[in-house]
Amino acid sequence: MIGTPPGGFAGPVKRSVTIAGHQTSISLEPAFWDALESAAMAHALPLNALVAQVDALRITAADPPNLASALRTWLLYLAIDAQ
Repeated sequence: MIGTPPGGFAGPVKRSVTIAGHQTSISLEPAFWDALESAAMAHALPLNALVAQVDALRITAADPPNLASALRTWLLYLAIDAQ
């Protein structure tokens, strides 16, 4: 049997970040924002810098996903690698 995630289910929250001097909005669920902030702290980077690094990796893909999808995927693989 599966259960409800801690804190329940929540829809996306839009936040602004600055990448290469330009502001952009990203919509992520609160759990992903929390994970992204934790990852930034673990890498000793400001949140904007971490997002910029993931964005730089994303745009090298043959068919780049949108930034929110790239962040979710990066965080998922980060969590899997930690296990």
